[in-house]
Amino acid sequence: QVQLVESGGGLVQAGGSLRLSCAVSESISSINAMGWYRQAPGKQRDLVARMLNDGSTYSRDSVRGRFTISRDNAKNTVYLQMNSLKPEDTAVYYCNANLGLINYWGQGTQVTVSS
Repeated sequence: QVQLVESGGGLVQAGGSLRLSCAVSESISSINAMGWYRQAPGKQRDLVARMLNDGSTYSRDSVRGRFTISRDNAKNTVYLQMNSLKPEDTAVYYCNANLGLINYWGQGTQVTVSS
């Protein structure tokens, strides 16, 4: 059982920055992929950014150039640096650990961007 604990969400004005953290209960170097998802009210949960075990990354078009996923293997922590935030980025952000057929999720952290 992998446990994920997110932190770093909050209220920020448009154009501002936040850094989300996801503390993982086991070595992230052994996890296939770590990702950040978000879910706005009444909408589905969507992938925001993902990092594979080999270090390669992917981010959705709407955040590319503004959001960056990174990891610290020594701290078993994954980050999402979010810059130039927009009101449409408002959502609950979830950390995800993918171990093949099994996915683990954190409890989510709220990000609210005011205009």
